[in-house]
Amino acid sequence: MSAGTSSAATAVKVCQDMAEGIIDRFRTMDIARSAVLTGQVVGSVIRTVFSAVLVVAVALLLGFSPTASFGEWLAVLGIYVMLTFALTWLAVAFGLKAATPAGANSLTLIVQFLPFISSAFVSPETMSAPVRWFAENQPFNPAIETIRALLTGGPIGDNAWLAVIWAVVISAVGYFWARKQYNRPKTN
Repeated sequence: MSAGTSSAATAVKVCQDMAEGIIDRFRTMDIARSAVLTGQVVGSVIRTVFSAVLVVAVALLLGFSPTASFGEWLAVLGIYVMLTFALTWLAVAFGLKAATPAGANSLTLIVQFLPFISSAFVSPETMSAPVRWFAENQPFNPAIETIRALLTGGPIGDNAWLAVIWAVVISAVGYFWARKQYNRPKTN
């Protein structure tokens, strides 16, 4: 959930930067065009990982006792960073596409809502057939299941590979869509 929520903040920030003209100033500078967007993504991923560390710290304080080894914690971090990276590129594209910050925030609602229709809170087996199918086949579920399995010693199955595939696909879509939006001619 922190990855989805942080993506909304990124979309809003990018949209504000576009509206305030800072992006236009960067375009006139002798820097790589991709540096502006990449900087937004890197900054957002760092903020999101920091917020996830705080969430894990609170969970540990409340009594969560994972059985993960150091290597499994690194794998959890890797899966989380990949998911965050993917959602952040998508959020950058949303921010560039939206006309207002409120619109950018609205575009990210689907990303914020998806964890609620996954195995994050309720087992998909308890859901009706269409909802269960969606919950089991949406981008968050493999990441959630992989992270849960790594932290609690459960079976990972194909979830890790599916999480990586989803992250790569979403990253590519977000990156190329953001580049297209960033390079489009300004209309006044």
